[in-house]
Amino acid sequence: MAKLVNLKAARKARDRDAARAAGDANAAKHGRTKAEREAERAAAAKAARDLDGHRRE
Repeated sequence: MAKLVNLKAARKARDRDAARAAGDANAAKHGRTKAEREAERAAAAKAARDLDGHRRE
């Protein structure tokens, strides 16, 4: 006898897997890691400090 499959659950699982794959592809294409964001933020803060250090009063 064949195994019974809930078609609604199978369709939802298939759609969920497709959405996860699309999200992972977008994250790989456009996303940055937390370390990259923090490194860029630290570099911007250092540049601002250096610029303020050269300011005349």
